[in-house]
Amino acid sequence: MEAQLVDELPASGGWQYEPKWDGFRGVLENDGGELALWSRNGRPLLRYFPELRPLGELLPPRSALDGEIVIARDGKLDFDAMQMRMHPAESRIRKLSAEIPAQFVAFDLLLWDGEPVHRRPLEERRAELERRAAAFRLSPVSSDVEAATAWLARLEAAGLDGVIAKRLGLPYLPGSRDGVVKVKPHRTADCVIVGFRWSDKVEGQISTLLLGLYRDDGGLDFVGHASGFPAAVRKQLHELLPPLREEGHISGDRVPGGQSRWSRGKELDWNPVRPELVCEVRFDKLEQNRFRHGTKFMRFRPDKDPRQCTWREVRPPRRADDLTVDGLLAARA
Repeated sequence: MEAQLVDELPASGGWQYEPKWDGFRGVLENDGGELALWSRNGRPLLRYFPELRPLGELLPPRSALDGEIVIARDGKLDFDAMQMRMHPAESRIRKLSAEIPAQFVAFDLLLWDGEPVHRRPLEERRAELERRAAAFRLSPVSSDVEAATAWLARLEAAGLDGVIAKRLGLPYLPGSRDGVVKVKPHRTADCVIVGFRWSDKVEGQISTLLLGLYRDDGGLDFVGHASGFPAAVRKQLHELLPPLREEGHISGDRVPGGQSRWSRGKELDWNPVRPELVCEVRFDKLEQNRFRHGTKFMRFRPDKDPRQCTWREVRPPRRADDLTVDGLLAARA
């Protein structure tokens, strides 16, 4: 089943709410005594996560669970570590599986000992999941929209990606978005403008801002880009940025330009500027040391000094009461 992105959690009509795990979606299947783990597009994944093989002892033949493969470190999901596991070398996979083991979090029961549970309504599948697959790690659920809203406000501390709402009364619908929606919280950050790109479609028009954050040692890292400017803002950009063009301010390992997977080998030209302007952007997720997706420009911040734009904007220190992955899984009941 797929999920449709919406702005708000549905509050009426009969829904079940779950955390949105940030990992690799997978179906864990025992087909006649041999364990398999399939991605949503049918790719075999078990060779990349051999530490999950013991789960085969918990899954009877002709049984299948829908869930998420995740890696947690220091109480928080680590998607970057997940990507490291997709490595062609078996020796590298074995090493990482011992150092940063993955776990499988189940949230739906499709087949159990040959019984086609996927044909039954969601609430019955969940009851069967808790009864038959209690030995697995199960994602918590709630029927209370207020509890789901509280999750939405706090799940980021544990590295989760939002909240899923599934409509009660429906069977499992492969490939369909009819019965599942997702809400992802958007965060904001104040970043230094470190450069810009001209549009390759409209001559003389700025299409993208390049963003930076300061490290504790005073160096300036490139962290991503922003777009989506109203006409009035675009006019300001044309007035403010070209006079600030100046090289030599980015000092991190990652710099703008180079080749993109979308550029088909073409270098992405950019124009560096003195780090004097600050803007607020909206983003949804960090991946390694960059925004995972393009961010949306919100407003200029003339009231903020560029040196105040640090990594604390997007990576605040953990608090004692922050949610953790283990705490969330332990509270599922």
